Amino acid sequence: MPPDIKALTREELEARFKTWGEPAFRVAQLLDWLYARRATNWDAMSNLPKNLRAQLRESFSLQILELARKQGSPDTTQKFLWRLADGAFIESVLIPANPALYGEASDRHTLCISTQVGCAYGCKFCASGLDGWKRNLGVHEIVEQVLAVERAGCHLPVAGGQLETAASEPAIFNPQPATADRIVNNLVVMGMGEPLANYDHLIAALKILNAPWGGGIGARRITISTSGLAPQIRKLAVEPLQFRLAISLHGATDEVRNRIMPVNKKYPLTELAAACEDYQKLKGRMITLEYILIAGINDALEQTRPLAALAKRLYAKVNLIPYNKVEDLPWVRPAEEVCERFLTALEKLGVTATLRREKGGDIDAACGQLRLKTERELAKSPVI
Repeated sequence: MPPDIKALTREELEARFKTWGEPAFRVAQLLDWLYARRATNWDAMSNLPKNLRAQLRESFSLQILELARKQGSPDTTQKFLWRLADGAFIESVLIPANPALYGEASDRHTLCISTQVGCAYGCKFCASGLDGWKRNLGVHEIVEQVLAVERAGCHLPVAGGQLETAASEPAIFNPQPATADRIVNNLVVMGMGEPLANYDHLIAALKILNAPWGGGIGARRITISTSGLAPQIRKLAVEPLQFRLAISLHGATDEVRNRIMPVNKKYPLTELAAACEDYQKLKGRMITLEYILIAGINDALEQTRPLAALAKRLYAKVNLIPYNKVEDLPWVRPAEEVCERFLTALEKLGVTATLRREKGGDIDAACGQLRLKTERELAKSPVI
């Protein structure tokens, strides 16, 4: 299959069009179709000459994510399960922002995207890696998650918990090209996979999603999460764009992280913290420490002191997230009052912290849950 056109930068397209003898303004027209109108086929690009469309069709693919399932929550969180060209599944989650979610205004939408099919890092509480790692996503597959969600017309109401499109009734999300304002205002790279393990494809995709001719999402509205890949954090620190960094910490001591996050054995907290300090010195931007509260594992009040010490050392804020239950895993969510006490204790220690209120727990919103459920259903009855 030829390369997907959404993996190319404007400069690369301009160079190709020049070799074809096409005027430069044709590139602007093409980019408008791809990223503003979100076109799904070459024939829709009506202001491009037929011979140019034919040349584009011959030289590039234009892959569109296929919607396998969509679920909606009463809090208007929406989860999408996408089928890729090779039949693999990934997830994206559209979250209505509130003050507890990165401090953005309530009228904004944050999209959580995936970077890999599965995950090789095996965090014990996460569904993404239960079936192991399959492959990295291509640049176009990362970019396409944003475009596919925006094509969906996500402003339409979704019934709480309703399965909009069942796996047994597949549908190509391919409505007419849209020209409405962007739905996705903020991007968090926290879905399936370890983002920094797919570093080159991730950065290339984010540059396209950041570009005015592409997704138009400001770099400071893009947050990259990592479970703690210290060398790649240092690499990210020298990138010119001001992406935000979040650390999927989930434990403030090596004892806790070793129990639930195998990556800590390769990059323990001393090395991870040193890499974060280097990042902070170069970028001068606050880091977020993501901390999923798991009952009996990391929710004891004694854990707040090492967590507060690390947050102060890194000039970081803490985002507390009550655990979303994953089928077949033993971990459970702490009681609401336990989460509130943990938040209060951190604040008393002088740490800037927020507690994520319920977001999508009723729609399998934890990473990889909907994919895992669908794959198991297909294994029992492979009709899709």
